[in-house]
Amino acid sequence: MESTVLAVALGFLLLAKGSVGDEAREAEAVRELVARLLGPGQAADFVVSVDRALAAESGLDTYSLSGGGGAPVRVRGSTGVAAAAGLHRYLRDFCGCQVAWSGSQLHLPRPLPAVANELTEATPNRYRYYQNVCTHSYSFVWWDWARWEQEIDWMALNGINLALAWSGQEAIWQRVYLALGLTQSEINEYFTGPAFLAWERMGNLHTWDGPLSSSWHLRQLYLQHRILDRMRSFGMIPVLPAFAGHVPKAITRVFPRVNVTQLGSWGHFNCTYSCSFLLAPGDPVFPLIGSLFLRELTKEFGTDHIYGADTFNEMQPPSSEPSYLTAATAAVYEAMIAVDPDAMWLLQGWLFQHQPQFWGPAQVKAVLEAVPRGRLLVLDLFAESQPVYIHTASFHGQPFIWCMLHNFGGNHGLFGTLEAVNQGPRAARLFPNSTMVGTGIVPEGIGQNEVVYALMAELGWRKNPVPDLVAWVSNFASRRYGVSQPDAGAAWRLLLRSVYNCSGEACRGHNRSPLVKRPSLKMSTTVWYNRSDVFEAWRLLLTAAPNLTTSPAFRYDLLDVTRQALQELVSLCYEEARTAYLNKQLDVLLRAGGLLAYKLLPALDELLASDSRFLLGSWLDQARAMAVSEAEAQFYEENSRYQLTLWGPEGNILDYANKQLAGLVADYYQPRWGLFMETLAHSLGQGVPFKQQEFEKNVFPLEQAFITNKKRYPSQPQGDTVDLAKKIFLKYHPKAGSL
Repeated sequence: MESTVLAVALGFLLLAKGSVGDEAREAEAVRELVARLLGPGQAADFVVSVDRALAAESGLDTYSLSGGGGAPVRVRGSTGVAAAAGLHRYLRDFCGCQVAWSGSQLHLPRPLPAVANELTEATPNRYRYYQNVCTHSYSFVWWDWARWEQEIDWMALNGINLALAWSGQEAIWQRVYLALGLTQSEINEYFTGPAFLAWERMGNLHTWDGPLSSSWHLRQLYLQHRILDRMRSFGMIPVLPAFAGHVPKAITRVFPRVNVTQLGSWGHFNCTYSCSFLLAPGDPVFPLIGSLFLRELTKEFGTDHIYGADTFNEMQPPSSEPSYLTAATAAVYEAMIAVDPDAMWLLQGWLFQHQPQFWGPAQVKAVLEAVPRGRLLVLDLFAESQPVYIHTASFHGQPFIWCMLHNFGGNHGLFGTLEAVNQGPRAARLFPNSTMVGTGIVPEGIGQNEVVYALMAELGWRKNPVPDLVAWVSNFASRRYGVSQPDAGAAWRLLLRSVYNCSGEACRGHNRSPLVKRPSLKMSTTVWYNRSDVFEAWRLLLTAAPNLTTSPAFRYDLLDVTRQALQELVSLCYEEARTAYLNKQLDVLLRAGGLLAYKLLPALDELLASDSRFLLGSWLDQARAMAVSEAEAQFYEENSRYQLTLWGPEGNILDYANKQLAGLVADYYQPRWGLFMETLAHSLGQGVPFKQQEFEKNVFPLEQAFITNKKRYPSQPQGDTVDLAKKIFLKYHPKAGSL
């Protein structure tokens, strides 16, 4: 009951801030979306309107569908987002279409199917949230406006009404720091490079692989204005950043008596790049900086009154005393309301699960009760695997959003916890005295495992779980490819019961396959599924291929499953090579090691090169396109290469953001695997033990060489995905349990 009352209250509060005039703007935004999505001709078949009265009773986003069958399809929504979600529901459930990152399938039947009885649907919760702070670095960092426009359209169609809008904030911070008396060189020294800004924003890092150029600031300001304008045109609520308490060291020069504490190191970085300075909550400089920033920010961008800030993300506070944690939390909130009395704070709840040994009941309570109830909106960030609301009495009465994190580092690799995702939101709503007010999609990186995101987006509009996930995933395959193909459906059902069926707290969407890790003799190849299901799904997709080759989404999936199968084969080869080394079988080691390093990895690289979505060159070209000079282009490219590999100057968070991209496999993963196998063979041949530390010393220059080389990689695909997948299958598919 309490959660329903809270959701309704929040709904009315936020809806009241809109005006009748916004209805026309939001309807026009959705009509323009339809034209972008379907083209002007087909857009004429849809009549879109926005009417707040649809949600007058509940305050929750609502849409209605009617018409079709020779007449225009009528889509009404209480907001632009609701109307877009209604449009997507019609395209998905009535037309069998799909909107996806990897390529949308929008073959509409003629005439358009009729909605026999008017369909009205209201979301069960106020919010459908999207983004992780890290997504801005792992996925969005090099986007231009065209790519942002596509993403905001995707957000609207999936009913997202609350999202981070954090671009351009460094330009505002620069203004604030200059006004406070910092020099430009001190500011330049503080900011990280573009690919690492997420962690500078959360206080984890400073300086690393920076600075930021004036052209970067100008471009990001331009993008932020366009992003905000488009989000608001749909009726979305953009979440702006606020001051969390972290400051540049140079603040101590400007204010010599300022009370700051230097926090510990983060992510294996030393204090050259981490150990951030945190203002004491009672220091008068705290509200000064917090209000200066928010005032300058809202003057530039306006506001929708929700702000994000994370003071202790993956960093231990200087004191565990509840009184300190209360004061530190209250200081952040008070700096917000000093500028915006209507401010609500959006807090990522990751801190509570990342260091559970620190965040005991008293410490958690101190943070959650330091802000007036209803003014702190908590993201239960990893709720599909490790929900926090259960252990904190529903966040001590603060409203929270049940979130699916799913992906770490933007890794490639088939992974999902679909059963937990399907059941989780309803369980949270039914929790005693639940204060759940929404669902969220919060991956560190996007562009992978689209089936997981399709389900989570749908659950944002469902009051109950999908009753039959097996039937749902079969329908997903049919929508995705535009036709029901038995072998393709069977392949997806195998994937559902294997790679997408991870369960338990240990499930994390972080690819730890030996393929993408620095080699050693102690690597784990354990998986939570039967590899034979992946190999059989691979065979079934190839069997279905003759009927589906015109589908871009099918080609993407065939490549992705073939990539996964090769990843499995690499693990099996590694196990064989390791066993051979331990048993002193040089001939077996040479065979297995040679197959891994000189056959499987080159075959994978060639396969990846057949699709523009798996090209290193495409990723690096996006980075270079942000530059205004060749020197800046090289700098941005270096940022990208570091993030994908070493992450820090010494491999500080080595391979965390691993990807499987053509060029990266050939020039980064393959050379180090080749060296590893050669080192093992040399050790056996010479009768000397393999020394991991010595190998790491020798492999590090190879890893560095990938970052510093000036090689340009193709940004256009080469070869045919289906032919290459078939060739790899015929050559390497396991037979009778062996290679």
